[in-house]
Parts: sequence; structure tokens; C-alpha cells
Amino acid sequence: MAVNNKKAITLKTLNKSNVWDLQENDVFRIWESVVKDADAKENTRRFLDIVKTAFELEEVKVDKPEVIKKYQARDFKVAQVRVDDDLKIKWAVKKKPILRITDLTYENIHHISAVKLIEVLERNFGGGWESISQSIRDIIESGFDISTTTLPQDRLKKKGSMYDKKIADGFEVLEIPKGTWVEAIFAKEKPEAEKPHFKIEEDDDDELMNNSYDDDENDEELPEIDDHYNELDEDEDEYDEDKLTEESYRTTFDADPEDLGLDVADESGDDDEY
Repeated sequence: MAVNNKKAITLKTLNKSNVWDLQENDVFRIWESVVKDADAKENTRRFLDIVKTAFELEEVKVDKPEVIKKYQARDFKVAQVRVDDDLKIKWAVKKKPILRITDLTYENIHHISAVKLIEVLERNFGGGWESISQSIRDIIESGFDISTTTLPQDRLKKKGSMYDKKIADGFEVLEIPKGTWVEAIFAKEKPEAEKPHFKIEEDDDDELMNNSYDDDENDEELPEIDDHYNELDEDEDEYDEDKLTEESYRTTFDADPEDLGLDVADESGDDDEY
């Protein structure tokens, strides 16, 4: 959910949250201010520590066209950067994708849309909302209003239902079939300044039930590419349709919760966006 018309992020204002607003070319531009600064050594550590939370970054040690093409084929931006007055090297930089629910953090959760969140949830789901660990749900709910309901398929979308009201209110929805029943998960972006709150809404057919920065060590060396992501350990519970009765209708609600100028030769094209 990138917001337009924001002031340009500088070295002084760069942090582990707004770094997610940057694109690869911004990383190269801000780096130029790092090497110009009198406190370059200290700023180098801080810059790399922040940037590598949102970007894969590696020095291109073999500067040959075939090597550059391999980086570009993997969506890296490759450009020359100045280390000092006598040394120039090339970096390959790529923004980390948010593909799994384990990629979600308190720093990046406000930088994705509800549509993107639903895509991530759909890619990772097994047993439904409650199959996600509480720590991940807390992260999601710090950036989104989340509501869920489980109903028979033929009653989910009736006029005036919770589903009908949520869609009208701008929520995105993920439907998870469970036999003849469907779990619907509704998500809507929260304003960043909004404080955590607790909210209960009522649906005519439901029995309400309440559910219930870490700084990396400073590293003066360039970080290596990390192309793997945490594997999910969630167990997929078998859904027993026989246990679903008229008395087991439920709806759950939870709510918790860096101008700079740099002349670099970007060899790969336009910035990638989410």
C-alpha cells in the first residue's frame, strides 16, 4: 500500500519500516550519500543493516556480461557503486518478495495491500485462519482489520449477511471451502496511526465467539543472497463436516494490535514494484 507524494527517503530518515518503500535504484542513490559522508564507516554498517532486511544485495565479483545476465534473469538490478575514491565495484540488488506468511513482519505489513495479503494467505493456507501461529496473526492484525466467519456455502452470501456487509465496506475476502461449509476471511487495511482495538460485530446466522525488531548484528561485509524462505510447520487439520451443526456456526473477530543524487548505471531497466 505504497503512499504517493511522500518525501524522498534519505540516509538520515531511512529505517527498517520505510526501507520497504524503496526500489532498487533508491538503494544505489542513497549509498552515494553514505560514501560521501565523513562518518562513512558508521553509516555503512547502519545502511547495510537496514537495507538487507528488505533487499537481497551481493557484490558482483566476476564482472562479465554472462554473469550480469544471470543476475538480471533473476530480477536483480546491477549497477556500479563507489566504495572510496580509488575503488568502484558492482552490486546486484533485488527487493525481497513477500510470498509466504513467514515473510510478513511488523516492518513490512503496512507496505502491502489487502489484495496482496489475501494472495499470501491463499498460497499458505491449510486449516484456515486459526491454523496460523498467533505471532503471525498478531503481525497481520497490526496492519489489517481481520474478521472471519464459517457458514454453510448456500448461506454465506445471502443478502444482508456479514459477507454482504464486509464486501460493501471495502474488505477483501478469501474463501476456504470445507466440505459444504466455507470459511470466509475478510481483510481491510488499517491506517498506520490507528491504535489496536477490539471489535465485535454480529451476523444474524452466527454464534459469536472471541478469539483470542529485532536488529540484526552490525555487519561491515556485504551480505550474501538468501534465496530460501522459512518453511511452514503448520499442520493441516482434517475438517470433520459431521461435527458442523446449526449450533456450531461461528464468527470470530480479532484486532491487535529515507535529495540524493547518484549517478549509477542501472543495467536492468525499470524498478520492480509489488
